[in-house]
Amino acid sequence: MSTVADTYKYVIGVDTHAKTHTYAVVAAATGAVIDTASFPTTDAGTARAIAWIERRSDGQQLAAVEGTGSYGATVTRALTTAGIRVCEVKPPKRQARDGHGKTDQIDAVAAARTALGTDATALILPRADGLRSALRVLLVARHSIDSQRTSDRNALNALLRIINLGLDVRAPLTNTQVDIIAAWRDRSSDDTAAAVARSEARRLASAIHQRTRELETNHAALSKHVDELAPGIQDIPGVGPFTAAIILTAYSHQGRVRSEAAFAALAGVSPIPASSGNTTRHRLNRHGDRQLNRALHIIARCRMITDPTTKSYVDRRTAEGKTRREIHRCLKRFIARSIYRSLATLTA
Repeated sequence: MSTVADTYKYVIGVDTHAKTHTYAVVAAATGAVIDTASFPTTDAGTARAIAWIERRSDGQQLAAVEGTGSYGATVTRALTTAGIRVCEVKPPKRQARDGHGKTDQIDAVAAARTALGTDATALILPRADGLRSALRVLLVARHSIDSQRTSDRNALNALLRIINLGLDVRAPLTNTQVDIIAAWRDRSSDDTAAAVARSEARRLASAIHQRTRELETNHAALSKHVDELAPGIQDIPGVGPFTAAIILTAYSHQGRVRSEAAFAALAGVSPIPASSGNTTRHRLNRHGDRQLNRALHIIARCRMITDPTTKSYVDRRTAEGKTRREIHRCLKRFIARSIYRSLATLTA
């Protein structure tokens, strides 16, 4: 195993925040702190920080950055452009800081020293930019739009159950009923409460229609960018634009996930041993990227309903005495393996 200390001459720890980033240059061979400094997160501040790093280190450099996907996203791009390799490190746990206090300088040094003992081939690389960033933006937008549409639909249901406007709302509203409500006109026979309720119901129904159109536009954009990034991935049984986008943003790029077992662990579908004595068993893995886990869950459910091969597999495992839930977990692990192998050939 070749560690970071064996591969690099300097490690630059970066503690990231909204207004300032704190940098610490550490000698890889000894772990000694050469210097620390803080710079604003502006473009000019980041340029000054990189110039400061170059003056204090020569040779192989590795930047260990906290939060490369959030506060550290901009500095990650700038460091990469400057030719400095970047890896992601997690903030030190509270127990690890006991007796040492906490400042931005201490955290920056801790970030650098966390990377020092790591296997150089097992570094956590930051997620790729470009189309993958576009997919992340679209996924966040989709979640926001869908949440708002659900909220509007729930509000409309509640309103029509409080004030009777002539619709049967004992069950949740159907799309046809929403269409009818959106086309309502004011009635002279309504009293004040009914008139206000009718107007608000019409507004909510129109908002639901608007959110639906936005989701359709979002879906088309996801499909387009997924095809550009990984042509053919949507041909995998059960994989659609939404699940493909989640998979591609989690996988990010070749080299970020080093094996199919690591991909399964990232998705939270690798079973965890929980054996003791004469009992041999595995327990559910509740760790990993829960959105990626959700995508595999959707794909597995779709295959169990529509894919003949998967249906045969379910029947065989059921005959072996497996429960539906256990079969679903096994299937998710199998899907993670097959998708990882596909990603290695489909993505650049």
